[in-house]
Amino acid sequence: MKTQDLQITNADGLVLSAKLELPANQKPTRFAIFAHCFACNSNFGAVRNISQGLTNHGFGVIRFDFAGLGFSKGDFSETNFSGNVSDLIDVFEFASENFQTPELLIGHSLGGAAALIAASRLTDVKAVVTIGSPADVHHVTKLFKSGIDQIETQGKAEILIGTRPFTIKKQFIDDLANTDLAQTVKNLKKAFLVMHSPQDEVVGIENAAKLYHEAKHPKSFVSLDGADHLLSNKEDSLYVADVIGSWASRYVPPKEMEERISTKGEQVVAHLNLANNFTNQIQTDRHSILADEPASVGGDDLGFSPYELLNAALGACTTLTLKLYAERKQWDLKEVNVYMSYARKHTDDINFETGKMGLVDYIDKKVELIGNLDEEQRARLMEIASKCPVHKTLVNGVIIKTNEEKDSPEVFDLIDGSNY
Repeated sequence: MKTQDLQITNADGLVLSAKLELPANQKPTRFAIFAHCFACNSNFGAVRNISQGLTNHGFGVIRFDFAGLGFSKGDFSETNFSGNVSDLIDVFEFASENFQTPELLIGHSLGGAAALIAASRLTDVKAVVTIGSPADVHHVTKLFKSGIDQIETQGKAEILIGTRPFTIKKQFIDDLANTDLAQTVKNLKKAFLVMHSPQDEVVGIENAAKLYHEAKHPKSFVSLDGADHLLSNKEDSLYVADVIGSWASRYVPPKEMEERISTKGEQVVAHLNLANNFTNQIQTDRHSILADEPASVGGDDLGFSPYELLNAALGACTTLTLKLYAERKQWDLKEVNVYMSYARKHTDDINFETGKMGLVDYIDKKVELIGNLDEEQRARLMEIASKCPVHKTLVNGVIIKTNEEKDSPEVFDLIDGSNY
C-alpha cells in the first residue's frame, strides 16, 4: 500500500489532516472513507491497519482527523457530533472531486454513528460499516460522568479520556441528545454491516443488537470475538479489513479501469512501507497478497515469506503443467499435491550432481499423483513435473536487471542456483 498526505478544508474553513491509502499499483477500483473513534485520530493503530488492509481488496481509503483532533486544525472543545458528520461529508465531497466518489463509509465507535448519519445524507454511498459503535450517540456521555455535573452547572469541564484531558462543553452534550440514531438506521436503505465484540467493555454488545434490529436488509452482523473496543490486537484489525473487503464486494463492486496494470506497466509490484515492519503488499493488475517474515525473525507472520512464495510459484506451475499434460493424454489424473521445502545445503549432503562444491540452494520437491494411473503413466508424469516453465527457469538460471527508478545506473545479477 502507498500513503499520501492530504489537506482538506471543511465547511468552517479549518484544514483537516488526512491520509490516502492506495493499493501498491496505485490503481484503486473503488473508494472508502474511515471515520475514527471519539477522541482518537486517523493514525490510531486500528484505523491505520484497517485502511491499509482494505487496499488489498482494491480500495483507495481516506482516513482523516476530525476538527480539533490529531493534526487537524480547530479547538476540540468547540466541536460537536454534528460537526463530525459535517467533516465526514466534506471529506466525501473532496474525494469525489479529486479522486473517485466513495461508495463505502466505515466508522469506529462514535465515528460509526457519524458514518451512519452521513450515509443517510449521501445518495452515492452504497454501504456502511460500523465497528464497536453505539446505538444511541448519547451513550458517549458515560465517558463524561465524572464531570457531568460540572458541565451542567459551569457549561464545561476537563475530562480524562484514557490518559488525555479533553475540555467538553455543554453544547457537545446537547448535540448528542438531539441525534436520533435509531431512526436514521431504520430509514437508511443501504447495505449495512455491524461489527462488534461481545467482550467490548466500552460500548456493550447490546448496542450491536439494537443497530441490527433497527436496520432493514441487506444487513449483516459479524462478531469480533475476543477483541477489545479499540481493536488493540493487530490481528483483530486486519481480520476486520479482510471481512469488510469481502463483504463490500457484493455491494460496492470494483469498477473496471481503462488501465489496471500495476505502475510503470510492470506485471507485479511489491511495496513495503517501513512503518509496517516486514509486511509487503504484492499486487498485479487484479490480485493482491501479503508477504511477510515469520515471528521467529521479527516479522508479523501475516503472509508468505519470500522463499515460500518461490516454492509456491514452483508448486503452482508444476500442478498446472501436469494437469494440461494429463488432459491432453486423456489420463485419469484426478489430483496433484506438490510438497516443497527450501534450504541451503552442502553438496556432500544432497546426493545430487550439481557441478559445484560447497553450499547450494536446494528445493526438495515431492509430487503426489492421485488417480487411476499405471506405472508407465506415473513415470512419465514425474518426468513432466521437472519440465514446467518455473522449474526450468530456476534450474537454467535467470538474468535479473536491477535499476533504481530514477535514472540510476543499472545493475545485473545472474541467478544460477547460488546466492551472492
